[in-house]
Amino acid sequence: MKLSPHSRYLSPVLRFAAFRRSPQLWLRSPCRASSSLAMSLGSRNPPQVATVTISYSNLKDRSSDLSAKIEQGFGPDGLGILSISDVPGFPTLREDLLSLSARVASLPEDAKRDLEDPESSYCLGWSHGREKLESGKLDTFKGSFYGNPILDEPTTDVSLLKRYPSYCRANKWPSIALPELEVAFKGLGKMILDVGLMLAYHCDRYVSKSIRMHDDEGLEQTLQHSRCHKGRLLYYFPRQWSESKEDTSSMSSWCGWHTDHGSLTGLTCGMFMRNGVRIACPDSAAGLYIKTRNDRIVKVVFGEDNLAYQIGETTEILTRGLLCATPHCVRAPKGENASGVDRSTFALFMQPDWDEILRFPSEVHHHKELILSNGTLTFGEYSEMLVDKYYQQGS
Repeated sequence: MKLSPHSRYLSPVLRFAAFRRSPQLWLRSPCRASSSLAMSLGSRNPPQVATVTISYSNLKDRSSDLSAKIEQGFGPDGLGILSISDVPGFPTLREDLLSLSARVASLPEDAKRDLEDPESSYCLGWSHGREKLESGKLDTFKGSFYGNPILDEPTTDVSLLKRYPSYCRANKWPSIALPELEVAFKGLGKMILDVGLMLAYHCDRYVSKSIRMHDDEGLEQTLQHSRCHKGRLLYYFPRQWSESKEDTSSMSSWCGWHTDHGSLTGLTCGMFMRNGVRIACPDSAAGLYIKTRNDRIVKVVFGEDNLAYQIGETTEILTRGLLCATPHCVRAPKGENASGVDRSTFALFMQPDWDEILRFPSEVHHHKELILSNGTLTFGEYSEMLVDKYYQQGS
């Protein structure tokens, strides 16, 4: 999802750290079902396209050949995103967690300070006003709660804690102020990972038809043994009409253009509320926008009860371009109807372990100041570079 936070188009591995911290991800899509054909949203708005969708029953069947769907969604001509329908228990877990985001943001200031973790560059626990927008200004319009839903304490190795603090440090939960958060966060995060691993298996089957892979080189194995998965619960504070006139005018008003640099980003549809009451998205033009290979911009939608997954650049690198990441941004709702509306969403950044070796191609297109042609970095090394580059250090 950040996640990233708000970065520009990073190279195939780069996206993870950045995206995590970026408003990035974050599917501000109205998340409504639509025709798979592009539909005009108006003379000045890009067309709207529904994601390629795979049913959960087909996904869990390891004998199913989903290559056509994988290629359509993740291949060179795809949008870098697809969604999974009918996941048992998902709607309830989504509702349980997203309904808590406003409560996290409303905790007393001293309680939120206790949840901050400067040592991790604010990539664990509560984070507000620590990441930068495309303009270079600090983003104070949303707050995030980060955590590893799989491992509370990924490692006790002191050298690793010092080297990769944004991944290796322990989770920080509001155990007294809001004990429900840990249960809901882990419940949804683990489900998204489990479904993502099923999807990764089918991605490996598709890729293996074109390139030879060892058993331990596939996306499924890479994600299965990783200790780096990071969840991000996002809360967008309600704003008054007078405050939002200028800030919501651009297409990337809620999340700047970027490409996720992890492996897979699992996304939920956003939940909108006004004065504590659930409402539909107040602006049909708001949502997730993706730039296609031919530089065409489309708005992407998926069902509210569907789980969406986006390809990250690490996967693009490891599959030699057979699975492709795409630049995307999120557009905030605008207009008087958007006044006083808050929004919640969740993303799980599924990524390699910090010691996973990333071998870059001879032609590096982005972040050339960080990446050498034909060079190698561990995922952790690259991620920490991005943390330093995009995140505000200090208190």
